[in-house]
Amino acid sequence: MTVSQEIADMIVSPMAHAERDALDAAFAQLRKEAPLTKIQPKGYHPFWAVTKFNDILEIERNNEVFHNGGDFSAVILDIETVNNIKALTGGRSTPVHHMTEMDGKEHIDHRFLTQKYLMPVSLKKLEERISEMAADAIENMASLGGECNFTKDVAFLYPLRVIMELLGVPPEDEPMMLKLTQEFLGSTDPDMNGGIQDIPPEQQVEIFKEVMVSMKAYFQKITDDRRVNPREDIASVIANGVINGEPIGYDEAMSYYILVATAGHDTTSNSLASSMWQLAENPDQFKLLKENPSLIPSFIEESLRWETPVRSFMRNAVEDCVVSGQQIKKGDLLMLCFPSANRDEDIYDEPFKFNIQRPKTKHLAFGHGVHLCLGQHLGRLEMRVFWEQLLPRLESVEISGDTSRVIANFVSGPKSLPIRYKMT
Repeated sequence: MTVSQEIADMIVSPMAHAERDALDAAFAQLRKEAPLTKIQPKGYHPFWAVTKFNDILEIERNNEVFHNGGDFSAVILDIETVNNIKALTGGRSTPVHHMTEMDGKEHIDHRFLTQKYLMPVSLKKLEERISEMAADAIENMASLGGECNFTKDVAFLYPLRVIMELLGVPPEDEPMMLKLTQEFLGSTDPDMNGGIQDIPPEQQVEIFKEVMVSMKAYFQKITDDRRVNPREDIASVIANGVINGEPIGYDEAMSYYILVATAGHDTTSNSLASSMWQLAENPDQFKLLKENPSLIPSFIEESLRWETPVRSFMRNAVEDCVVSGQQIKKGDLLMLCFPSANRDEDIYDEPFKFNIQRPKTKHLAFGHGVHLCLGQHLGRLEMRVFWEQLLPRLESVEISGDTSRVIANFVSGPKSLPIRYKMT
């Protein structure tokens, strides 16, 4: 199959990732007719679009051949934006150099720094405090008179409170951090970037620059404090981190803070909002969950599969190889299309149906292999304690207005979710 330019452009279109229906249809066509195919959207370097679940698994597992770092970003970016970023950073293709852009020992060393803190055994110590924050969010929801915009009033704020407390950010500074993280990840959305429609690459890079300057200045103060007054939090782990026998450097520490601050709440916010969205649109699933709270874990996994907040990651081949019968050359770029994999008809029965009883739900919302999301257990914990507390009190829920998603091709999820509900 020769992929049309329309489909090639759609795969990278921020608007297509927000509106979803046409993109889902395009991915379904590619899975059937050209599951691993080379395309070149306008303004982008050519790359292989990887749309099948098992092909992405193979690439994710083979991290020695398929790298995240190098001359190209792990995030899909057009040529002009990449060139502007390189001019800003002195040659690096990404605004910040953190784990998602690292390979090999460098990646392992940086991952190891906080990995223990984010494992289930360690998170057990935080569950009581996270439950308290969930309870506060639910009480706020109850106080809103039976109608709210769930994203803005609940889903954006509760995961933000969790990760900011772990980073040493006080509640009064959370609105500022929410603004910065949304600008960083949603720079192509006018609601996030200050109202700029069709933002030109040079302005997008300016947003990255301004966000980085603000975040680095802020987290440097926290670093200085935690080196003198360490606590039981991630901020202390980063501030006092040692890599290869040496104290963590300034750029490494600041990049780590920015990664945790952005990825640590935005993806969970998207998944939490999507889970509410699906209950509001599927009363049969809501009734089933109310009657069977033991389904909360599978409900969470289905919500993660359904929304897939991280839309893609890029990989570059460092040697010639073959994937699914296709000859991949050294230097080729590959786009791992996670939303497509999570609708793969060879993996899921009725993939376009939201089903909380889906047997052994597996998905690629957190990726796979050595780059499996480090915060996956924290995200699941936040969602579980929230629904364990809200579900017994939530009697009904329905959509009460126009819904929308963030206009972005890297991380996207519900932006506006007005609901009407009854709570005890």
